[in-house]
Amino acid sequence: MSVYNFTVKDGNGVDVSLQDYQGKVLLIVNTATGCGLTPQYEGLQDLYDKYKNQEFEILDFPCNQFANQAPGSNDEIKTFCETRFGVSFKIFHKIDVNGDNADPLFAYLKKEKSGMLGSNIKWNFTKFLVNSKGDVIKRYAPTDVPAKIEKDIEKLLSE
Repeated sequence: MSVYNFTVKDGNGVDVSLQDYQGKVLLIVNTATGCGLTPQYEGLQDLYDKYKNQEFEILDFPCNQFANQAPGSNDEIKTFCETRFGVSFKIFHKIDVNGDNADPLFAYLKKEKSGMLGSNIKWNFTKFLVNSKGDVIKRYAPTDVPAKIEKDIEKLLSE
């Protein structure tokens, strides 16, 4: 089992097989547009700009489960991210990451790498780093800024 076994919905609700990302290093993030951590989009975009030509992708999954901090539609979220932070990485359909309606991909990610408070995701901007074989390598706390992840990304890209 790997992340490649999952199908998710893009921002338009179209199914996307994560097999499309096989062979790439992935950073999978649950995000929100009205959160104190929202400026992390800038750091995420910096990582993407630096490594996108080296088989690296960021997969952004907006989530409104934490204090209703992603209340917009999928189109509104995408427009906000593009105009405010210049985001050019893939923004997927808004999902739940905890509870009975948690997206199966995030259920898997949480099972593979528990956080300090157990498997549930604590807040927006929890990040999961996946190697080019589809294995979940590491989980990062919401407060871990994207720049802190850079060395781990470089290591996986050099393998």
